[in-house]
Amino acid sequence: MRSSLFLCAALLITSSLCRAQAAPEQGGHEVQIWAGGGHSVSGGRGNTGVFNAGLRYGWILTGPHLPGFLRGRFEYAVDAVPVFLVFQPANTAYGVGFDPLVLKWNFVRHGRLSPYLELCGGTLFTDHNVPTGTNTVNFTDQAALGVHILGARHNVSLELRYMHISNAGLATPNPGINTVQVRLGVGRFFSRHQR
Repeated sequence: MRSSLFLCAALLITSSLCRAQAAPEQGGHEVQIWAGGGHSVSGGRGNTGVFNAGLRYGWILTGPHLPGFLRGRFEYAVDAVPVFLVFQPANTAYGVGFDPLVLKWNFVRHGRLSPYLELCGGTLFTDHNVPTGTNTVNFTDQAALGVHILGARHNVSLELRYMHISNAGLATPNPGINTVQVRLGVGRFFSRHQR
């Protein structure tokens, strides 16, 4: 845990020393690698931890919309999740996932900070039942609040993410797992002028 906190602090300090890069803008793209983890919360099976890592590609589809502090741009993205570990009391399940529906609202940039809200949905395939005694095919519903810290060559994103893992009734029972995770990403926004 200490080494993870040290890595997060080092990335944040390093990114603060860099000049700002392109922020989300209409017609631009986002590329990112990310990793996150957390633990189960009430509302489903308990005593479960989750770690996942993946790749993101996004398209910023609009210019700025809405008034005041809500002003921002809409982004559509997809995530490939080649590493998904679920640490359950009975076993550790390894899986892969794909999130074909990532809806992201990038608020207007404030200096080097670009906050965002995100809703996401996808699938998860594991080698053991998740939760134990249910199914190896699950769906993931997610919501996140985060911020991009823009640097000269890359940006660092830090977010708090809620994830619900459930088989949506493909098997009985269907208790699901609810987790709260912290996710750290390193990526870049490419404006339409940089391509």
